[in-house]
Amino acid sequence: MAPPPNRRPGFSRKAQYGIFAGYVLAVAGAFAGLLLLAVSLFDPTGFAALKTIGREATAPVAEGVDGGRRAVGGAGSAIAAYVNAGRKNAKLEQQVQAYRGELIKARSQEREIERLRAMLGLARNTAEVVAVGRLISSSASSTRRLGTLSIGAQSGVREGQPVRNPKGLVGRILNVGPRTASILLLSDPENVVPVRRASDGLPAFSTGLANGDVEIRAINAGQNPFRAGDVLVTSGNGGLYAPDIPVARILRLTPDGAVARPFAQPADTSYAMVQRVFVPLEEAPAAGASASDAEGLPVVESPGP
Repeated sequence: MAPPPNRRPGFSRKAQYGIFAGYVLAVAGAFAGLLLLAVSLFDPTGFAALKTIGREATAPVAEGVDGGRRAVGGAGSAIAAYVNAGRKNAKLEQQVQAYRGELIKARSQEREIERLRAMLGLARNTAEVVAVGRLISSSASSTRRLGTLSIGAQSGVREGQPVRNPKGLVGRILNVGPRTASILLLSDPENVVPVRRASDGLPAFSTGLANGDVEIRAINAGQNPFRAGDVLVTSGNGGLYAPDIPVARILRLTPDGAVARPFAQPADTSYAMVQRVFVPLEEAPAAGASASDAEGLPVVESPGP
């Protein structure tokens, strides 16, 4: 049978002691309060001394509680600062990536402007300029080395005309469309160019190797006269290419000649200039020849096929 809910504490000595202690503490607390009140009324100086003693006694406990509160608050602030720092760092990383992309774009545009300035200066200082266009493509793995120019017959471009950039000779026009033209690059095996050594005028000719380089052979048979580092320019012999256009620099010697690297690499060429065909003075057209014959296709046979 369950005990009644209003069971009296007299059945438990422990409960009776607890009630008695509660009464004692309540009476003691009331008496202490009345005593302190009386002291504060009749002896303020003594009450102030008691307050000082109480404050000094409870100071260590108060300091501990305050230190714990500050530690908890500081930990929260540190966590919040860490989270905010992470967010700011991620935002800064995004800004750095964006600025890096803009910097790369600006540098690319700066190099493009430098190429345009160089081409503009070359066009101003070179006679018989037909047009300037962009080299929009070039073959890199085929045995034929061809490029595509963004200008054609509408710009006055004709077959056989030389093509160059500020660094040197690029090739010659192979065939022409209304708005584009195909270039037979200097490194094509069918492109033969009369050249000479810049230091002493030693005559030679250049033939493409279909791998980006050209082969240099001296006209006069005998001991190999070339040295690594020799600079070769067009000689102007036979017409077509004007003299003194940079062609290539010799890399290494072969048993009967040398291998050279062209100065004007298609991969580094953004713009190219088309020139009129060079005609030596002794081969200039007669006085009775028409202007179209003088300014049209080559009057002399091209050294290449």
